[in-house]
Amino acid sequence: MTLPVDTLLTPGLYIVATPIGNLGDLSPRAAAVLEAADLIAVEDSRVTAKLLRHIGVKRPMTPYHDHNADAVRPGLVAQMGDRVVALVSDAGTPLISDPGYKLVRDARAAGHTVVTIPGPCAAIAAMTLAGLPTDRFFFLGFLPAKAQARAAAIEEVANIRATLILYESGPRLAACLRALAEGLGDREAGVAREISKKFEECVTGTLSSLADRYENAPPKGEIVVIVGPPGEAPPPSETDADAALREALTRLPPAKAAGEVAKALGLDRKQLYARAIAMKDDR
Repeated sequence: MTLPVDTLLTPGLYIVATPIGNLGDLSPRAAAVLEAADLIAVEDSRVTAKLLRHIGVKRPMTPYHDHNADAVRPGLVAQMGDRVVALVSDAGTPLISDPGYKLVRDARAAGHTVVTIPGPCAAIAAMTLAGLPTDRFFFLGFLPAKAQARAAAIEEVANIRATLILYESGPRLAACLRALAEGLGDREAGVAREISKKFEECVTGTLSSLADRYENAPPKGEIVVIVGPPGEAPPPSETDADAALREALTRLPPAKAAGEVAKALGLDRKQLYARAIAMKDDR
């Protein structure tokens, strides 16, 4: 492959998305950038070497991962002034559940060019397969392995009105699904694996039914769990409205108190105003 003249690269950092399974998903632009790079920062050189062989090039590589990032980062940033440095992960878009954001931050602070070469991302691909709402979503990465910490992390997101996306391993999948069901309720969910590969699948159902499915048959491969948003919240009760009005009346006259509570709870302002007047009269 020969780099087109109109895509000759200036020195800096190039964030290159790579395939999450099917090597045919590598974009021509990503391939051209990898061919032109003076140095490629990689999670695992064996994985990236396979990708480079696929496009028929050899480039210098240096490890950049969780265990060495702090030590390696300054040297990489220093080279960006006069060299093209590409950043890749083992699969998908760099910075998603890996340490790449610190490299981007330091490259920008040093005044270097930072360019993204977009492409595959397992989280987004899985969401398109699951058939769950996509208008709002929240990415969790990997949940903690220990049960107590995992439960606490789930509790933090229980009330977020969005589809949740997280990564998980096969051996931990059933326990993760049960913890999600306990912490979120038995929501609709999907388990996607082998995305873009021959045996790609996305199994959907409730969290508890999926936990049962994988209890004694943990799947292999990279796994993405997608959990639907919570159902509609029940309308506020009369008790809720009265409590909110009483609090608002300690600060505001009845008309303004009624307006504040109406906006906050989605209730009728006129009815709240009448109730606020009655509360004032009862005092």
